[in-house]
Amino acid sequence: MCGIAGLFSFNNNNQLWFQALSQVNESMIRRGPDAGNTWFDQTAGLTHRRLSIIDTSEKSNQPFFDENHRYAIIFNGEIFNYRELKSTLISKGISFRTNSDTEVILKLYIQEGENFLNKLNGFFAFSIYDSVEQKMLIARDRYGEKPLYFFNNENVLAFASELKSISCFPITREIDPVSLSFYFQLNYIPQPRSIYKNISQLNPGHYLIVSKDTVEKKQYYKIPFNKKEEIVNTDYLTACSQFENLIDASVKKRLISDVPLGAFLSGGIDSSIVVALASRYTNQLKTFSIGFHDEPFFDETKYANLVAKKFNTNHTVFSLTTQDLFDDLFLMLDYLDEPFADSSALPVHILSRHTRKHVTVALSGDGADELFGGYMKHVGEYKIRNAGYIEWLISRLNFILKKMPQSRNNKLTNIFRRLNKMSDGLLLNVKDRYRLFSSIGSYEYVNNLLTDKWRANNHTIQETENEWLNYLLSNKDMNEVLLTDMNLVLPSDMLYKVDRMSMANSLEVRAPFLDFELVDFAFSLPADFKIKDVKRKRLVQDSFRKILPEQLYNRPKQGFEVPLLKWFRTKLKSYINELTGEKFIINQGVFNINEIIKLKQQLNSANPGDATAKIWAIIVFQHWWKKNF
Repeated sequence: MCGIAGLFSFNNNNQLWFQALSQVNESMIRRGPDAGNTWFDQTAGLTHRRLSIIDTSEKSNQPFFDENHRYAIIFNGEIFNYRELKSTLISKGISFRTNSDTEVILKLYIQEGENFLNKLNGFFAFSIYDSVEQKMLIARDRYGEKPLYFFNNENVLAFASELKSISCFPITREIDPVSLSFYFQLNYIPQPRSIYKNISQLNPGHYLIVSKDTVEKKQYYKIPFNKKEEIVNTDYLTACSQFENLIDASVKKRLISDVPLGAFLSGGIDSSIVVALASRYTNQLKTFSIGFHDEPFFDETKYANLVAKKFNTNHTVFSLTTQDLFDDLFLMLDYLDEPFADSSALPVHILSRHTRKHVTVALSGDGADELFGGYMKHVGEYKIRNAGYIEWLISRLNFILKKMPQSRNNKLTNIFRRLNKMSDGLLLNVKDRYRLFSSIGSYEYVNNLLTDKWRANNHTIQETENEWLNYLLSNKDMNEVLLTDMNLVLPSDMLYKVDRMSMANSLEVRAPFLDFELVDFAFSLPADFKIKDVKRKRLVQDSFRKILPEQLYNRPKQGFEVPLLKWFRTKLKSYINELTGEKFIINQGVFNINEIIKLKQQLNSANPGDATAKIWAIIVFQHWWKKNF
């Protein structure tokens, strides 16, 4: 796990860009505290920060060159099948100087060119430069586990692992109103966009070929999606057995490490499966979880303790108070280099910070919810697609439900919140319903929130959204919803969060559920193997029911929540007033003050609803704005 950045110059007018490489390198030090190096010639520059995981010796530092010094590589990530790939190359007479996966990637490219990408099993972002042909390859992994931003004009192409790093280059930064609108609708900025107009993210499963003449963007991987009538005909028990074998193999691959390794353990099914399997291959696996001492509604440590005891792990619980969360808040906000308002980033940041004191690598259960249907919105969508009398009744109670108290902060108000959203969803078509279930704000809300200067054209918004929603063709197959989540929510929200919060603390996180063989398998299965009636992740749960503690089943899925409403009314009240005060808002010119006043009134009412999430998105944006502008 590392930080990478570089540039390719199309002419001789880019000296300032080359000079910026040292600053770029310094900006990535948390991603790679173990080593940092920069190299450039007249055409290209490469810089790298290293977090040593595989072959920790100095000879594997980067940029890494072949024996003839023709090819150079910078690499962020891990290749879990590198030993098998290396053996194949050795059988062809290829020699190696290190035991690193970095050298394997470079030698594969030298032998096979860009066609080797589909052979890599892992997560990655890397660049390879050929100094003879003056050509550069820049590639990103299949699902977007590792980030890669790039800027391109007629003079130069620049890239980096993080937005704060690419911003060190002499780039004029201009906020993109379209990205801004999506942020206040979704709580995050969907890839391949960034908050800035002229900086994009390389799409997952894509790569760039850069030469003096051209910049070509190509796709090497796409999640295979079979229409309902083309789904593989297999029985459920056979599918469970295949899943067990695939996730077991994936976990085993991800235990490769030359530094201390552990696993996150939330007490949910996904992380418990990962821990159960990893404990087969590692004695006294180190596991880590966080508990909320002051917020029992959000605390899941009793389930994590059950799993740790069952599989004899060396378990550590970081028991946090509300004050501990609050103390970490501004550390987390300061690390964000563009607005990101998924509040669960805060506990992920704290968990990563504490875990890093014990290990350098942690396994996680990320990806299972998107892949196998683990969210309440999936239950809501399934029920609407299979609507009966109860759903009909909920639709008729729409007006009444809107009057009920709604928030995420206790069980009853959270039920009302979900029923209200389902009631609204019953009245919509499949694409509009997906927007509703995936958003905190509507078109109308965002248009009312932003001033004319910052309001994006609705036609542009809808055109962009339709590109994400093109798989939502009918009301017949839940797989189309899961595929949309895999392409939108997974890279832009979940993986973004885990990468930034873990790398802020120099911790590598590996997600066994995102092994490409497992993902391809999942999308070969009928949707009702994954979600049926009210049962989420059906196949995942049933496959490991025989070995996991029974208390993990039939319990509410809580997730990482933060007591925002309580903070907004107490500890953060003065900060909210500072960032949303009338004078500041009017001088800033981004928001309509009347909408801000309305949100604050709703926040302090008996029915805050989604105002909590909306205010949080505004606070995150304002904190970022003050830091950058």
